[in-house]
Amino acid sequence: MLDVQLSELLGDAPAGVGEALDLVAGFDDALAHGFARIGEEPGAALAALAGALAGSPLGERVSEAVAKVSAGSVADEHLAALAGARAALFGSVHDALLGRLDAALGRPRAAWEAGPGRAETPGNLLAGCRDWLRELAIVGWRGVDHDLVSSADRTIEALLAVPELRGLAVLLDGLAAELRASSPVATMARLPARRWADLWTRALLLAQQGPWHGGAEQVSGRLLILGADVHEHATVVRVQVHGILERNGGPAGLVRTSVAAAKVDTIVGPTLWRLFGGQPVLMSALAGRRSLEITDMPLLPGGDLVWHDDRARAGEEADPFAVARVQLASVTAPAVTPLERHPVRIAEPVFVEGYKSDGQTLTLGGDRLALDLDRLPSCGPLTPALVKASTACIGLVRWDAGQWSLQPLAVQTAVKKQPVAVHTGDWALGPTDPKAAKAETKNGDVVAVLRERAGRLLRK
Repeated sequence: MLDVQLSELLGDAPAGVGEALDLVAGFDDALAHGFARIGEEPGAALAALAGALAGSPLGERVSEAVAKVSAGSVADEHLAALAGARAALFGSVHDALLGRLDAALGRPRAAWEAGPGRAETPGNLLAGCRDWLRELAIVGWRGVDHDLVSSADRTIEALLAVPELRGLAVLLDGLAAELRASSPVATMARLPARRWADLWTRALLLAQQGPWHGGAEQVSGRLLILGADVHEHATVVRVQVHGILERNGGPAGLVRTSVAAAKVDTIVGPTLWRLFGGQPVLMSALAGRRSLEITDMPLLPGGDLVWHDDRARAGEEADPFAVARVQLASVTAPAVTPLERHPVRIAEPVFVEGYKSDGQTLTLGGDRLALDLDRLPSCGPLTPALVKASTACIGLVRWDAGQWSLQPLAVQTAVKKQPVAVHTGDWALGPTDPKAAKAETKNGDVVAVLRERAGRLLRK
């Protein structure tokens, strides 16, 4: 059984995708050199960007922004227009790719409907963000040094104190950390130009009027977990849970929910789960493969549940593979919010079985799909060897570097000739493997020691 038709998914990219990505690459090169002095090649790239959007609602503003920036005038409104143009190009690529994936899955998707505007946010903090991002654009990545990176520290600290702006703060902090680690950037042999431009673009757009997610609705019902995706950084870890929400009195749909925790780079492996002690209901459901009964949980228009552990309680056991086999093929996917329309943010849950795997790809019906094993988390029991020996998989279909791939979240395989199911969230309450448990016990002292030291500092 396969809930995605590989023959319909794979092959040449949709028409226009390559051209749009070339325009983005040209803009990213111009940003890397900086807008202080626009040379012939960056100028041509910006002109091509304006030409491509000439017939769009952004056309006039982008054309004006390119003319002003090329003449040496770099104002906030000009950079906002350029960031919007770049985001629009990626949005068109995203829509073309996601449309093909939905067609291959036969999956219906809710239409996007604009909702209420943004809540009021401190304008001075947003202005501080824009000032720093403008300086980055003027000097370009090659001109970044420690002084320029450090100039953002005070703004980021102030943003972290405002709950509505913490997402923007973490985004800026991540960009600043990467730039600081790479400074002086002028000495780098190769720049991560697209990644840094992605972060700059998103931050600049969010810094215009503040984050916006649309109005949340309160939902109740049964959450059936499909799997967990763990995103780990040196200073933060996030667990994103994918599932199907069966609403009380409403249709079932795909949803996501995320919980995150700050960390230090010495906290790794299964010890990461100890950071989520404040989410016992969610962690128990992951480890025990149980459904969750939720009450009045906020649901954002893009399909994200804003998790409140006190509004959830454990339900019955619910095998994710049984859920995927019965419901995943026909469930409705959520609409994609405007700022999420980027190809690298495509991560659609699918169920696949009856394939053969060589450890790098899976083959079914003569079609081959790459496996994204670099995303397998260090805190779970799922390993490349288990994926290679598997016969069924729940995973996320992604698109990156010009190709589709499958990131496993759970597999059915055989261990010592016995059939087993292995999930990334199986160790959410601690590792069940004796060797991993012994190592985690030793590393777990790191969390206790750091918490004790933090407590002493706060008491002083």
